[in-house]
Amino acid sequence: MHVFVLKGDFELLDSYTPLLFELGAGGLEEKPGEVWAYFPERVELPLPGSWRELPDDDWLEVWKRDLHPVTAGPFVVLAPWHEWSGPETKIVLEPGMAFGTGHHETTRMALEALAAERPAGKRVLDVGAGSGILTIAAAMLGATALGVDIDQQAIAAARENARRNGVEPEFRAGSVEVAAPPQDLILANLYAELHAELAPAYARLLAPGGRAWITGVLADRENVADAAMRAAGFVPLGRRREGEWVLLGYRR
Repeated sequence: MHVFVLKGDFELLDSYTPLLFELGAGGLEEKPGEVWAYFPERVELPLPGSWRELPDDDWLEVWKRDLHPVTAGPFVVLAPWHEWSGPETKIVLEPGMAFGTGHHETTRMALEALAAERPAGKRVLDVGAGSGILTIAAAMLGATALGVDIDQQAIAAARENARRNGVEPEFRAGSVEVAAPPQDLILANLYAELHAELAPAYARLLAPGGRAWITGVLADRENVADAAMRAAGFVPLGRRREGEWVLLGYRR
């Protein structure tokens, strides 16, 4: 089995996902500072990275063995082959088809922030839905949830993941332009510069007093996102850091 290893910013790597699957990747795995793309054979890739080799008989079992359940707030994120007997609410995702399996710090922090908001009965918008994990979690908590993503393949995977988990949130292909106000809560796992670009749209979409939790922000780029959010009229609510990543909260 051939593994193409990409190093760099998580959200930059996220932008490569459609191309990797289009060119034959059988699955993606997030690792600290890297993404591993599994291929049955080597192909020419117009991407920065390097190839590694794994024994053909072992790679899938190794991948499954190393992919453990992840707890975040009231949730546990599982692959279909995992078993779990704890009290947590299960979110079952098929790993590999889109980013957002709960293993990355940003996804875990966003799940925990979502649960703390007690979103039952609220309108929740997930910008950059990926696997749909945050949208699905919001629906499980009783919210009217909408997930948007510019990647059509991610939207298809998110809808399948929602079906697997027995909830029916809405997913739309596109970005903030396909959502309508008023939203009560925005969750966005993107990157600092894109948050800065979208800050006015977050303000437009949120109801007065609405809240936004943004992540995917590297600590050394936090000032970029924070300055834009404040300029758009947001009041800071809180900050959390895990490793090199931060989660930032705001009220409109």
